[in-house]
Amino acid sequence: MKLYNTLTRTVEPLKPIKKDQVSIYVCGATVQGSPHIGHMRTAVVFDLLRRWLTVKNYQVTLIRNVTDIDDKILHTAGHENRPWWAVAAHYEREFTNAYSNLGVLPPTAEPRATGHIPQMIELISELMANGHAYAIDGDVYFDVDTFSQYGALSNQKVKELLTSADSKERNKKSPYDFALWKSTMPGDTPSWQTPWGSGRPGWHIECSAMARFYLGKAFDIHGGGLDLAFPHHENEIAQSQAAGDDFAQVWMHSAWVTAAGEKMSKSLGNSMQVANLLNQVSGLELRYYLASAHYRSMLEFSPAALSEAATGFSRISSFIKRAAVLVGNTESGEMPAEFSTAMDDDLNLPIALSVLHETVRVGNTAITNKSKSELTELLGQVLAMTRALGICPLDAPWDGSSAGSETQVIDSLVQDLLTQREVARNNKDFKSADLIRDQLKNAGLLIEDTEQGARWSIE
Repeated sequence: MKLYNTLTRTVEPLKPIKKDQVSIYVCGATVQGSPHIGHMRTAVVFDLLRRWLTVKNYQVTLIRNVTDIDDKILHTAGHENRPWWAVAAHYEREFTNAYSNLGVLPPTAEPRATGHIPQMIELISELMANGHAYAIDGDVYFDVDTFSQYGALSNQKVKELLTSADSKERNKKSPYDFALWKSTMPGDTPSWQTPWGSGRPGWHIECSAMARFYLGKAFDIHGGGLDLAFPHHENEIAQSQAAGDDFAQVWMHSAWVTAAGEKMSKSLGNSMQVANLLNQVSGLELRYYLASAHYRSMLEFSPAALSEAATGFSRISSFIKRAAVLVGNTESGEMPAEFSTAMDDDLNLPIALSVLHETVRVGNTAITNKSKSELTELLGQVLAMTRALGICPLDAPWDGSSAGSETQVIDSLVQDLLTQREVARNNKDFKSADLIRDQLKNAGLLIEDTEQGARWSIE
């Protein structure tokens, strides 16, 4: 398998440190607001990576952190007039629900920053002892000038870099130095005692400390959104390698979701919250949409694009449900070689999905021709591919056992009726088929018969 490494800017073979094992650290949410589609794209991308590595028989350890203490959380707490920990807990639950609704598997561990303060203090102490960090009035900074490789990930030279956000607020040697520890300020409620006084951790040290604690001083893949490459991931590399850790071997970044050409984010006010989208499409359809573009390509969001993706996925779902009834078997078969080749090539989802859709097209022809043996083989291939991607409508959570939205519940009920109608039509029981159609019409649903199967919409 080959992956694009942001650090080397090349697609290179994956060479795990330990045979048949892959260790991954993914930067998770800063729980200061509701999850939007940009957050979920990153989550889905690395869920797809994890699933595909599992298909390839790797034992995968995936750590996804929760940043539950941060300046943004404190700002939200002040704005909402709530304790910082209550804000963090509230939005962490929202993220957990969003992950579940989009079929993102739980990570091996999901550590919170506040649960790993001793590890952060230990790492900062090491950096101070070897001359890479210094303390001023209770604040501790990383001395960027002492780390010659700084800027390698983002391909920038130190003098060309933007200064860190607190450069004008606190005294430090260089405007490029960044905070490892922040002393308690007036009005700050969260604080922990350290050799440098009470305070709270800087954002970047949190991930370095937790990655080391759970995965060791060297691990295979570090992932996150493209917006984290600088300064967050650049600073992680500096901290960890300055402390003697090899740190991550491969750096992967998922591109932004954009709206009208601009990055979708809470700060720009153009974020599309997941909870709102799940009132328009099912979690399965939203997952499919987020997987439809290559993970390193920007994904332009629009209601029309989301609707088109839902329609595209309905062709897959309809085929699976119709074929499963006709064949009477839902066992996965062998994946087409073209699909595996695409997934091995830096998770080339557009090519992989084109193979999936072509197999569905041929499968629909097999239904028309009443070729059961061919249909059985093609259904097995489709099931294998959709299960590898976590989008098989016959499996949890998509099978209705844990529906994530009103749309998903309605779709599950309607698809069952459409399957019954299809069976009746195949048996030439047109009276029963028309009765089901009329019942759905009376409920306000419009049924359209196509070569790919019946589709429904609200009249």
